[in-house]
Amino acid sequence: MRVIAGRYGGRRLTAPPGSATRPTSDRVREAVFSMLTALGGIDAARVLDLFAGSGALGIEAVSRGAATATFVELDEAAGRVLRTNLAALGLAAPVVRVRGGDALDALGRAVVDGDQFDLVLLDPPYADADALGRRLGPALDRVLEAGAWVVCESDRRSPIELDLPLERERRYGDTLIRIYRRGDRSR
Repeated sequence: MRVIAGRYGGRRLTAPPGSATRPTSDRVREAVFSMLTALGGIDAARVLDLFAGSGALGIEAVSRGAATATFVELDEAAGRVLRTNLAALGLAAPVVRVRGGDALDALGRAVVDGDQFDLVLLDPPYADADALGRRLGPALDRVLEAGAWVVCESDRRSPIELDLPLERERRYGDTLIRIYRRGDRSR
């Protein structure tokens, strides 16, 4: 696994051991960021990488020009690998921060802290994706900046459904990528 493009392009990333964490493939990551570029890019974006695993998606965003990335990972072993990957690239606060724990709890903390994001990357365990969409939607709405993008990766048979306008949808084998956009409505 490697960073595809940008400042850290070509640099190797470590994946968590075992099958509990499924890193997004290079092919799918390239496709996601190509779609985001076509939709206007991510320069200076504030990124939230929920279910971060190795951090590959959030790291790719920073490599391609995002201003900051907040990584949320529940699994301790994956969190250690994530921290190792960030350290190997020399990424540290204030550009990146890592939060352990549950995604919903992390969204609650972000609301309390007043954090707002321009891009949210969701790559939960495929088995949990359908149920998580219903629970994450209302919590996400409170941390999304107007016009923010939400990228969801799931199994094509159990997609993440959010109550946001769907901008793009692409299938890569059994992987489904959906890109939603928060409108400019007032909160």
